[in-house]
Amino acid sequence: MSILDPYKLKKDFPILETKTPNGKPLVYLDNAASSQKPQSVIDATNKYYTSQNANIHRGVYHLSQHATELYEKTRIKTSNFFHAQCAKAIIFTKGATESINLVVNSWGRQNIHEGDEIVLTVQEHHSNLVPWQMLAKEKKAILRFIPINPDTTYDLSTLDQLVTRKTKIVSISQMSNVTGTIHNLQPIIDQARKVGAMVMVDGAQSSSHLSIDLVGMDIDFFAFSAHKMLGPTGVGVLFGKEEILESMPPWIGGGDMIETVDLESSTYANLPAKLEAGTPNIAGVIGFSHALDYLSAVGMENIHNHEKMITEYALERLHRMGGLSIYGTENIDQRGGVISFTLDGVHPHDVGSMLEEEGIAIRVGHHCCQPLMKQWAIPGTCRASFYLYTTKEDVDALVYGLEKVKSIFSRVARK
Repeated sequence: MSILDPYKLKKDFPILETKTPNGKPLVYLDNAASSQKPQSVIDATNKYYTSQNANIHRGVYHLSQHATELYEKTRIKTSNFFHAQCAKAIIFTKGATESINLVVNSWGRQNIHEGDEIVLTVQEHHSNLVPWQMLAKEKKAILRFIPINPDTTYDLSTLDQLVTRKTKIVSISQMSNVTGTIHNLQPIIDQARKVGAMVMVDGAQSSSHLSIDLVGMDIDFFAFSAHKMLGPTGVGVLFGKEEILESMPPWIGGGDMIETVDLESSTYANLPAKLEAGTPNIAGVIGFSHALDYLSAVGMENIHNHEKMITEYALERLHRMGGLSIYGTENIDQRGGVISFTLDGVHPHDVGSMLEEEGIAIRVGHHCCQPLMKQWAIPGTCRASFYLYTTKEDVDALVYGLEKVKSIFSRVARK
């Protein structure tokens, strides 16, 4: 049972009180793409630009030192929130995509060689697929893929044949952005440890919905984005074990990541500066601090339980409606707040466009998972995704809108 009040929480998010261009109240069901922002995050970002704006790590004057303090306090808060090894193990990037690319281009180029194997899954987001493809092509390495079961959980029946002594790294998502399936990663982590392989987890979806214990997971890298966690866009995080990050060369060179610079060579700063070249999104990082405060106050377990309740209610209503194909496991304990579906005889883009007329915002398309869509032999799906402020009335609006779409296309088909 949910013990948070989504109606009360919704009042903290100004955009959820707005209407769409056609005058309909906004029903926002695209949280897997990006969450909305509470007033506290908006205010913190505005406050930085109005009274705290200065570059960090450089100035001796008050503004710069204060901005640096706020920025670095967010690093500590992020480390504590995710039970990381230490604050130095938190590297700020511009998003989960850049975090993964950092690992690929720094650790990967240093450690992946011809004939080495990189293990992914067939349902990875393009952000955790394309960078590894690029590296494999450059290094003449081999990509291998863990398949999925019909219920979209990972098929681990041949895991010991896929993750072998040839495997250098396993890079996998903890929660699917397409189906919301929450994966049990422990067997994969255990097998990787058995053969001496590294483990990277794409936490872009799971970080906003689950309570994460990075040290307890015993993984080497974890990537996520702030904007899916009530924070600003343009802020991401890479967690890495400190000793591994220490061994990695910089990927991007420039200001703030150096110790000394000569014309012919340079030496590099200590962590985390070594991997954070240039001026970062200071306002975004400070805003993210307030997003973490908000999530902590609500409680990640409460958020997860609320989403389970909303997802179960939505699945029940959608199944009762009929005429839909719903993708993902029926086990509510293995689902996050994401439902992907297709409406019989109607292209997902048509569904999305007609729901927009009712003020309902969902995502349609391949969701940056084209190989999965090809495996299912479909052009894409409709995806409704929920968060802490989603109410049963939001789900009812979705079902009402889908019934309207279904009715209109039924009439057209009869003509």
